[in-house]
Amino acid sequence: SNYELEFRTKSNEIRYLLVNATTRRDAENNIVGVVGVAQDVTEAVKHDRAVAAMANELRQLVDTANAPIFGIDIHGNVNEWNEKTAEITGFPEEEALMQPLVTTFIVPKLRPSVQEVMDNALIGHGTSNYELEFRTKSNEIRYLLVNATTRRDAENNIVGVVGVAQDVTEAVKHDRAVAAMANELRQLVDTANAPIFGIDIHGNVNEWNEKTAEITGFPEEEALMQPLVTTFIVPKLRPSVQEVMDNALIGHGTSNYELE
Repeated sequence: SNYELEFRTKSNEIRYLLVNATTRRDAENNIVGVVGVAQDVTEAVKHDRAVAAMANELRQLVDTANAPIFGIDIHGNVNEWNEKTAEITGFPEEEALMQPLVTTFIVPKLRPSVQEVMDNALIGHGTSNYELEFRTKSNEIRYLLVNATTRRDAENNIVGVVGVAQDVTEAVKHDRAVAAMANELRQLVDTANAPIFGIDIHGNVNEWNEKTAEITGFPEEEALMQPLVTTFIVPKLRPSVQEVMDNALIGHGTSNYELE
């Protein structure tokens, strides 16, 4: 029953038939042949093969994508781990599959929040652009920007989560280096052995380092947001100092200007 065979037509095309082959007997119950009752399933077979080809193509795209793609089943265990994910983390697919994603590959401090993202996706609520820290096999940290999407089967049942990521490690390292440099510069300004002060475009104080506070006697909290010229400059110099500040506010700095 239900044997699929390929018939060659007169025009040399192929038709797919689903056949029930039954023994044929004469009146004395002698076997005299075989009768086949068939169903033409050509279109269904072509459709199934097209779907299979598309699935294979998608599988290849996932495996060879230039972005990390990983997934979990409903129990949180890894069931998708493409080549880019393996390259970035150092864990080959065979080592990663069926391991619990969160406890194996996510740094401890982020496990609760990543678990929440995965749990939400497992009830149909995806998350976009979530930054997580992956622990590599060599115990380094890689920063990934992830879209976590619910994965469903043909009957629309939730069967897991798939994450499509972007490796932003270098960008994160750069941003952190810039932030560290900014903090260092802030410390240098605050503790410099020279008075450093600044104003905003309205002429109000927005920079007042420790040395300026020491020299003037005005602590930073009293000086901030006060108009520099009218509050701290002696009356006779206010017009000229105001001119210096106005020039600087249009891009023309002044060097070695003495003020009181």
